[in-house]
Amino acid sequence: MLSAWRCALIADVHGNLPALEAVLEDIERHGLDAAYHLGDLVGYAPWPDEVVAKLVEAGIPGVAGNYDSTVATDAEHCGCRAENHEQEALAHQSYTWTLARVSPETKARLRALPFRIDVRPAGGHHSGPTLRLIHGAPTLNTLYWDESRSDDFARKMAGKLGAREGDTVAFGHTHVPWKREVDGILFVNAGSVGRPKDGDPRASWAIASWDGEGIDVDHVRTEYDVERAAAGILEGDLPDAFAEDLRLGGTKREVAG
Repeated sequence: MLSAWRCALIADVHGNLPALEAVLEDIERHGLDAAYHLGDLVGYAPWPDEVVAKLVEAGIPGVAGNYDSTVATDAEHCGCRAENHEQEALAHQSYTWTLARVSPETKARLRALPFRIDVRPAGGHHSGPTLRLIHGAPTLNTLYWDESRSDDFARKMAGKLGAREGDTVAFGHTHVPWKREVDGILFVNAGSVGRPKDGDPRASWAIASWDGEGIDVDHVRTEYDVERAAAGILEGDLPDAFAEDLRLGGTKREVAG
């Protein structure tokens, strides 16, 4: 008989080592069977190498976020959305800072990340549901998929993934947690571990649970030492605004990763 299975989904750590450490401890307390990351491991906080190394050490696989793939390939821009010149300038400062400091080993690890991962809790030999992991959207990891997107948009993205009734599609990128079911497919944004944008400074992640039939997902919030993360930003030469953004859980000044 097939047994139940639960896994952690962590997205958008963005170089925030204190947040990641707290979430990994929380994952261990929950006694989960597995963990996956949904990309954007670096950017905006001062521990890009340490975050990537910590995930490798923990044996947590995952997909490439836009920040990961752009840093890995020395792209001109991180692919982050900005609504005004101030946001654009902050995004550029974060990106150039990160590019200048990530190690060659970190770049190689980021470049090796796959674009998507399909997980079948019941095994590939079984016709059970699939948990489909991406960062932004099935077409590009820079495409923003927030809760305002229509059901028709969700259906279109499901088609790109080959998702069918009973499947779950999990992603990040916008830093705001939400979930919605469309035509029997569950769509879930896990939120952001290291840079939440919903006004709650606690790290946001999710637990996917499979009970032998469908896959459900519940969001989790984990408190961490925000002041330690803010101090790391303030002691370096990243914009001071990033520290305040962490304290507030996102501001109008912020850009999405």
